[in-house]
Amino acid sequence: MLPRDELLSHAENRESLSRVIDKAEQALRTWEVVQTDFLSPPDLAEAESAFARLTEVSLVAWGGYPQAERKRLAIARSELPLDPTQVEVVLLDISGNFLFDSATHRDFMGALLGTGLVRDKVGDIIVLGERGAQAVVVPELVDFLALNLTQVRSVPVQTQQIDLAQIKVREPRKKELTTVEASLRLDAVASAGFGMSRSKMADLISSGDVRVNWKAVSQSSHSVKTGDLVAIRGKGRLEIGDIGVTKKERYRIQLTRLV
Repeated sequence: MLPRDELLSHAENRESLSRVIDKAEQALRTWEVVQTDFLSPPDLAEAESAFARLTEVSLVAWGGYPQAERKRLAIARSELPLDPTQVEVVLLDISGNFLFDSATHRDFMGALLGTGLVRDKVGDIIVLGERGAQAVVVPELVDFLALNLTQVRSVPVQTQQIDLAQIKVREPRKKELTTVEASLRLDAVASAGFGMSRSKMADLISSGDVRVNWKAVSQSSHSVKTGDLVAIRGKGRLEIGDIGVTKKERYRIQLTRLV
């Protein structure tokens, strides 16, 4: 058995991590590859961090394409081979004419959940404008959604499985920049990286909209370091690169913004 209490002792997302531990213990008992449902980025990061120090099991994450935010985990005994192809996901095409009644990510998610399924069964949703959307889901939902997902907003839709190679995602745009700051405070560095005022950034941090390495951070004074990933809901991500010190003892920070 796994050290459940130890793994959960400092967890932010205890319920999600507990479900992953259940799956891992099932994998240990059965000598089979066991899969979780889709995990959000914070849940996934916490699970991967918690299991990194364990030698009994290994895990691999996949969400249908390399940049996917929501991913499933495949978990197996360390003795068994494991790779992303063992994570079962499928791509659904949700097609309709949205020219006169455009739908957002929220609209498609609402329609999916309105069929009675739970959020954990759905991965990323890619909105295609007037043509509809694509959704990554667990395989067992294909037939159910083909029958039950018939409308998004006022628009009739048809839902069918398509090959994952047909996914319509663009590569994230990267913007490289350098900033010089008096400190490594999150509000200072992130405001420079996202191009907004420091007071606005402080408000976003205090309201819980900013995550560092997918963990919620509520203190503007939090110090960032090389390798950190700062994410703001609706505004993209910021990678913290090399950090140097200038002659005036200020910090020169390399940043990469992903939008």
